Amino acid sequence: MGNDGGSIPTRRELVREAARTPSTAQVKEAQRELQEHFWTTCPLSHKQLLRPIVSDCAGNLYNKDAILKFLLSGDDTEGISSKADCEEILGGRVKGLRDVVELKFEVDTETKHEQREAWICPVTAKQFGSNVKAVYLVPCGHVFSEEAIRQLKGDKCLQCDEPYTSDNVIPILPTKDTDKQQLTERAHKLAEQGLTHSLKKAPGSKKRKKNATGGDAAAPAEQLGAATGKESKRTPSGAESREPSATASRSNTSTPVPSASNGIKNAATAMLTARVLEEENEKKRRRKMAGTNDNISSLFTKESNDGKAKSADFMTRGFTLPATARK
Repeated sequence: MGNDGGSIPTRRELVREAARTPSTAQVKEAQRELQEHFWTTCPLSHKQLLRPIVSDCAGNLYNKDAILKFLLSGDDTEGISSKADCEEILGGRVKGLRDVVELKFEVDTETKHEQREAWICPVTAKQFGSNVKAVYLVPCGHVFSEEAIRQLKGDKCLQCDEPYTSDNVIPILPTKDTDKQQLTERAHKLAEQGLTHSLKKAPGSKKRKKNATGGDAAAPAEQLGAATGKESKRTPSGAESREPSATASRSNTSTPVPSASNGIKNAATAMLTARVLEEENEKKRRRKMAGTNDNISSLFTKESNDGKAKSADFMTRGFTLPATARK
């Protein structure tokens, strides 16, 4: 050192240079350069952003082919960063294609950019980049300037007329802490509902039952009861069963045998059918016995021709001669 024409900085000079804080202009310039880098470069493959481009729930931009390589390549990550680096960049936000939304940019055909195509807002015609705050809508993926969405205050996409809510307006590459906090809260709410960033059902989530304790759950029971009631009114012979009052009046002392139901699988229907058959057989037997008794009673007449009652019938009173034969 020394005698070489140079100068040696003193301690005071070194401390003064280290303690100097960057100015506001320097901070904005650094942020602008960082935004410009993310608007033009995919963080996974470190290549130029080219359509198709996708975005995660944090508003970051990726080439779709880089996301596909990360999801399908396993440990072999040829063409992109290492598996550990990709997982660190994604932060667990992308586990499948349902966790990203493909963006639909409006391309400026009049102005040709030297390095890449220019993307503009279809409403304000402003070119997207570090100087324009851009947002996209979920689930359609159309990209607009934040100014256009704020001024129009609509609930349908201006390109495809698909409805959306204010929670599904996603800022691209947000820099404000409030925007990042809103996106984090939205991701937590969707996860609790079993949905992904694209509003599609998350794989492995259970199906939600509608009114599990309400009328929908009681409907199958009512239908089963109605079907059982219809089956109970049928008999194997095709005749309708008796009214419930007639069945209820019958004593429960005699239980019909289920084997007499002619192969009916329903136990209640088989029992009712057996009872109906038993009643029909009982009625036939009684009618048969009543007819036989009428025939027998006609032989055992207890009245004589003169209208006087006889003390006995012809089988018990014995043989008597008529009056004409005695003379």
